[in-house]
Amino acid sequence: MRSSLKPVPPSRLPPESIHPPLMGAETRSAGTVENESMVAGAPGLGGHSRRIIAVGGGKGGIGKSMVSANLGVALAQSGKRVLLVDADLGGANLHTCLGVGQPEVTLSDFLRKGKAKLEEVMVPTGVPGLDLIAGAQDSLDAANLKYAQKQKLLRTLLAQQSVDYLILDLGAGTSFNTLDFFLLADHGVLVVLPEPTSVENAYRFVKAAFFRKLQQVEEQYGIEDVVERAMSTREGALRTLHDVVAQVRKRDAVKAERLSLELGQFHVRLVVNQARTDADLKVGAAMVSAWKKFFGIDMDDLGAIRYDDEAWRAVRKRRPVLMERPESLASQGLQRLAARILAIDGLPSGPSTP
Repeated sequence: MRSSLKPVPPSRLPPESIHPPLMGAETRSAGTVENESMVAGAPGLGGHSRRIIAVGGGKGGIGKSMVSANLGVALAQSGKRVLLVDADLGGANLHTCLGVGQPEVTLSDFLRKGKAKLEEVMVPTGVPGLDLIAGAQDSLDAANLKYAQKQKLLRTLLAQQSVDYLILDLGAGTSFNTLDFFLLADHGVLVVLPEPTSVENAYRFVKAAFFRKLQQVEEQYGIEDVVERAMSTREGALRTLHDVVAQVRKRDAVKAERLSLELGQFHVRLVVNQARTDADLKVGAAMVSAWKKFFGIDMDDLGAIRYDDEAWRAVRKRRPVLMERPESLASQGLQRLAARILAIDGLPSGPSTP
């Protein structure tokens, strides 16, 4: 779901015009700097197997950091080289989930204090094959990166080839920084609880991310007015991906086909956390179906992680549940999640052999 990372007008707000069930309004986060844009020319993966996974969510307290940390552990246990990046700017806590003490170097040192390479701010986690870049914690405005800082970080993340998986633990909500990091990923993983408010926020997040992607390509395709209509709350606004492509097709069939292929790469992978009942286990499939029906875009259901007392006990001990209780229901769900991602990438899920 990698985006073309084109400049985006700073005045645009996340759209409110598409209405799958339980969707609400979300405005642009305060403090987003003017002249907001993304770096152009994102490099491909080439011959390297490195993938970027961004773990996001519509609200806080849904277990994003728990999923990120344990997913990193599971992928490392399968023999992959993994780098976890705490990209929850201004609310970093991923090191706590991994049982790592307060790191002496953080993302702030890379962004603001002259560190030229990500390797200079990596810290070991104690898990073989798994390193961590702790989140910025030394500034009240850490969540509001300046344009040059975000550009530097995005370019460096895209160029990172020393690992097999780069996992970004994102902040909650739909700030432009969060959406831009989510769109950077090969796997955009969206965590949701089986609760109405969480489902509503998850739909809102996906909607905002999709329209952020549209904004990134509107100049390339000359469709600024089409995007404006799609984001409008007025009667007759464009409602689905197919509506947008149909409008472009009226002008240029070739551009419409290219746009359809590019937007078709926007593919969110859903994870339901803390499933307590059999009905909870089906929430992911229901959300995927509703999103396809109302918005015309595919979404993957990666499965559910069972509610498990062992998970919160592990968090209190500052230990990944996969390390503390590998046989628990939560650990089994997290292992299945890692196996699904490896399968999508065509990689073996078992431990590597010498």
